[in-house]
Amino acid sequence: MTDETTLEFDTSTPLGAAFRVDTGSVWAEAVDHETITKVGVNSLVAFQGSTATEYLIGILDRVTRDLYDAGLEETGEGDDFEPVESRQRDLFRVVLLGTYRKVEGTKRNTFKRGADSYPLVDALCWVVAGTNLQRLMGALSKDVEETKRLSLGHFVSDKTATAVADGDRLFQRHAALLGSTGAGKSWAVALILEKAKQLESPNLIVFDMHGEYGPLSQGEDPIARSFKLANSSIQENDEAEILHLPWWLLNQEEMQSLLLDRSESNAPNQAARLSHHVRELKLEALKARDNDGVAAQFTVDSPVPYSLEQLLERLQADDEQRVEGSRGPKNGPFFGTLTRFLTRMRARTEDRRYSFMFAPGGTTSEYEWLHQFAKDLLGTKPGIKVIDFSEVPAEVLPVVVAVLARVLYEIHFWTDPLSRTPVTLVCDEAHLYLPNQVSDTAEQRALESFERIAKEGRKYGISLLVVSQRPSDLSRTVLSQCNNFMVLRLTNDQDQAVIRRLMPDNQASLTGALPLLDVGEALLIGDAMVLPTRIKLDQPKVKPRSATLSFWSEWSNRAVDDADLVSAVESMRRQSRLSAGTQ
Repeated sequence: MTDETTLEFDTSTPLGAAFRVDTGSVWAEAVDHETITKVGVNSLVAFQGSTATEYLIGILDRVTRDLYDAGLEETGEGDDFEPVESRQRDLFRVVLLGTYRKVEGTKRNTFKRGADSYPLVDALCWVVAGTNLQRLMGALSKDVEETKRLSLGHFVSDKTATAVADGDRLFQRHAALLGSTGAGKSWAVALILEKAKQLESPNLIVFDMHGEYGPLSQGEDPIARSFKLANSSIQENDEAEILHLPWWLLNQEEMQSLLLDRSESNAPNQAARLSHHVRELKLEALKARDNDGVAAQFTVDSPVPYSLEQLLERLQADDEQRVEGSRGPKNGPFFGTLTRFLTRMRARTEDRRYSFMFAPGGTTSEYEWLHQFAKDLLGTKPGIKVIDFSEVPAEVLPVVVAVLARVLYEIHFWTDPLSRTPVTLVCDEAHLYLPNQVSDTAEQRALESFERIAKEGRKYGISLLVVSQRPSDLSRTVLSQCNNFMVLRLTNDQDQAVIRRLMPDNQASLTGALPLLDVGEALLIGDAMVLPTRIKLDQPKVKPRSATLSFWSEWSNRAVDDADLVSAVESMRRQSRLSAGTQ
């Protein structure tokens, strides 16, 4: 009796036969010329393996048709010949992906990545379609345990076959979600978050650069908990919680990159006095709390609250210090060397755009504040958090995002290994703060924080999901650490070239379909999917605010309201998106 889960092919009607075999691909000649005209590129093909129960599965990546001379006869004029007959020949190339076995020991219908053997010359092959395709996909997904299954959509080649990824593998070794504007990246992120919400204790933190994912925190049963960096507009917004990043969370490298002009001749003196006073202020704060344990072991980079006003006062005293000399008072060792630094520092700390960092207020100066901060962002009630960075000044965005990522990483690093719950940082619009080329020290420090997470985070249960529309602008170090890729439509040739370089040589041709993908279609590559697969992603139930405006329709139906423009101007002046009419 035939097993309804086993691949079965009719040996009397093969698609073709192999005539050239190498370690990565197989060239075959079609014997069924009608079927080959109906088989599309990226279809799956099965070659007979070394035994009757083994098939080598590959993906069709090239089809050619030509005419060849079947015979020649002499023309009677010297050594000239002319063809007797020309025949059609259909050739196709298949990139080998894995091995399917009907029986392997005590197991049935198994599939493994890679080819243990290779088809012999004249080995028959068949297109994997219809029932056989469903059976193969069933064999692929059955190896994914129920607790690891992440259903993302269906296969483009068969709408009845569900595309299931291994959720563990997708997040364990970092992943990248790449695609041009309008290809469906935000929907894909929302879909993944929606699926994660169904788990008992998901733990993901979304760095939302444009305020797209706010809808996920709305409704009776929200998917996520929403945070927004503190400013005047957030204080009247009940949909998002206020998030502060006080200055004392900055380590010395970050503070110097934010406040110091390293081109100045006095920059070394400024950096030295800044570090000296910060350490002294932190030590005094710890002693005032009688926290001798931490005071004996802390460093200048330890996140201990201290007074920003006192820091400015001590730097001012250094800049104005006069000391007694043999001939009377004279300038101190730092007299006048900190003037420009103090001016820059005061300008930055008094700029209301940086109020979330330099004027947070509330309980942020208290020692226990960081405890609650950790609970809010690394806790799992609820486990999905969305942090809105849309109103952070562009010039400091890399530093701000990196400070938050570094603090979260270090808290997670110092968590007892037996108590860690894995956490994933979803880096939306990652090219803005994980650039391939940095232009200043601040960007360099920010990039180093993420590169450290990319290199070491897996060991400590913290991973990255990098989301970007420009792979060519992303850090090569971060991208090279990603083991899984969900690639939507990419039209730029430089971006396509990045994806080709990330793929094995024998699979690089799969990227040829990238500019032709429909909205919501993606190529899945990596450990999470056994086969590189083209799928149609499901639409999320709750959609982010990322829909492209219908220009022609809007121009036809809606005029600009003057009051909206006035409100926008006032928001620009306030550097906050306030509702119309707010004073």
